[in-house]
Amino acid sequence: MENRQLILFVVLSVLVLLGWEAWQGASAPREPAVAEAPAGPSAEAGGPAPGEDRPPAPEGAAAQQRSAGALARGDRVRVRTDVLAAEIDTVGGDLRRVELLRYPVSLDRPEEPFRLLDDEPGRVFVAQTGVLARTGPSPDHHARFRPEGERYALSEGARELRVPLRWRQGDLELTKTYVFRRDSYVVTVEHRLRNLGAEPWRAFPYRQIQRDRTEPASLLLPTYVGGVVHGEELKYEKVSFDDLADEPLDLDLTGGWVAMMQHYFVAAWLADPGQRNRVYGKALPGDRFLLGMTAPAVEVPAGGELTWTARLYVGPKVAERLAAAAEDLDLTVDYGKLTFLAKPLFWLLAVFHDWTGNWGVAIILLTLAIKLAFYKLSEASYRSMANMRRLQPKLQAIRERYGDDRQRMSQAMMELYKQERINPFGGCLPVLVQIPVFIALYWVLLESVELRQAPFVGWIRDLSAKDPYYVLPLLMGVTMFLQQRLNPAPPDPVQARVMQALPFVFTLFFAFFPAGLVLYWVTNNVLSIAQQWHITRRLEREAERARQEARARKAARAAEEEGSGAGQEAARAEGGDRQPEVAARRPGGPSAGRARGGKADGGKGRGGRGKGRRRKR
Repeated sequence: MENRQLILFVVLSVLVLLGWEAWQGASAPREPAVAEAPAGPSAEAGGPAPGEDRPPAPEGAAAQQRSAGALARGDRVRVRTDVLAAEIDTVGGDLRRVELLRYPVSLDRPEEPFRLLDDEPGRVFVAQTGVLARTGPSPDHHARFRPEGERYALSEGARELRVPLRWRQGDLELTKTYVFRRDSYVVTVEHRLRNLGAEPWRAFPYRQIQRDRTEPASLLLPTYVGGVVHGEELKYEKVSFDDLADEPLDLDLTGGWVAMMQHYFVAAWLADPGQRNRVYGKALPGDRFLLGMTAPAVEVPAGGELTWTARLYVGPKVAERLAAAAEDLDLTVDYGKLTFLAKPLFWLLAVFHDWTGNWGVAIILLTLAIKLAFYKLSEASYRSMANMRRLQPKLQAIRERYGDDRQRMSQAMMELYKQERINPFGGCLPVLVQIPVFIALYWVLLESVELRQAPFVGWIRDLSAKDPYYVLPLLMGVTMFLQQRLNPAPPDPVQARVMQALPFVFTLFFAFFPAGLVLYWVTNNVLSIAQQWHITRRLEREAERARQEARARKAARAAEEEGSGAGQEAARAEGGDRQPEVAARRPGGPSAGRARGGKADGGKGRGGRGKGRRRKR
């Protein structure tokens, strides 16, 4: 019934409101945040209590960024693999720039890869590692490293590429080696430390991500931009920039990872399974933010050496790659609270894509599959709509009869519904059941990087961008209008005017939505119109057949009654004609009586005469 579109309108309004809040939060001016108390890493698992041996905290970039300008820079080491183009700075040995070679910035600039990590002022997003010691020198992310070369490239047929950088101060020597692998977005950072002194050296390795909040938020398509932490004790906890500005993060987690994510892409440091880490985060000057983890302490004996590694995922949010990199890292493909519905929907979408090779066609097939799955529910909804349409003349008569007396009018309508055995809200429940699936599919189409720059047909070259000629939004408005014509008119004039305006409102909203989402909605509307038309025609045929059968039964009963009455009349008429004859033939009938009576009379006469004669004698 008419409430169906109203419910969908409410759902869309909620999504728009969420987008507005996200946009407001991202665009509101803020004072530069300054970290008050640095969050520090913890002691190693099983080691001294934190109060007794609490390790120093990385200073983030407080000393490095006092000018609020660019990060300190040294020489650059340029690395190229089949999927990444990276730059490593000799200051800290930081990974300062990463370009994703398989993901262009836009379709208009196909030769320019998307840059995920960068250290340019105003768009800082870098990955850092270091080691903290309580006393003495520490090869942290401020240390100066010496590279062995300036350019590295993954050669044909090679599986990995190693890029070493060296640091030495006093009796300590650290070699930091970046290991890049073919067709992989996981970068391994090996640390090999040699202690040439006469005393053991003990320190805490850490890895962290630093970035600012430059990623714009869309008004109608809110996507999360910020930090996420995950471990055995805390599952997928978002830590927004505002959270870090309000209060530093300081907690202990086992395993897991820390990440900075944005729409379609993510950078995450991955902890070893079972390793106890201290997770920290804070705000820095210049509206920058830090999120990282510190591993248990390492101790290098005098004259000895020790090697440990850190792993970084930096790339697209492709669920299969994320799941292979670390447990639950695929949760960064953020489908929201309906992930349990969204994951199977995306799986089915991917299956259809494997069959067709076109994500747009896959969306159409997925929509068809959803409509088939909910066919019975939709049938119940459309059946209720058809029944309501059938009652429209009676409902209109009730409205005209009671006028402004809404209480009596409602009572009369409810009595009519009871008499006709119709639930006026029977069309709403099926729609309410389908709404979670619609919202889950909304997030699937919004979050899936696979749809980024995926073509459909003709002018639609990117399903993740709006339709450049607004053809799909206009089709969506037309199909919504046609669908509305199939529904019974709302009884309330105000509600009727609101419903009439919905196609125009939705068209305006969807004009700025990704083409993939609008394609789903158009397909859903077309299938709904076809399904509703089919069900309505079938119900009308059933009703006509029932009316014909009722008329036939009534005619048969009338004919039977008429035949029964005619038979009785004929029987009565025939009985009247045959009565004299029967009476004449009856032994005691009138003729016999007369005959016998005649004889008797004769007898009497004779007898009488005899008696007379006897009297005379």
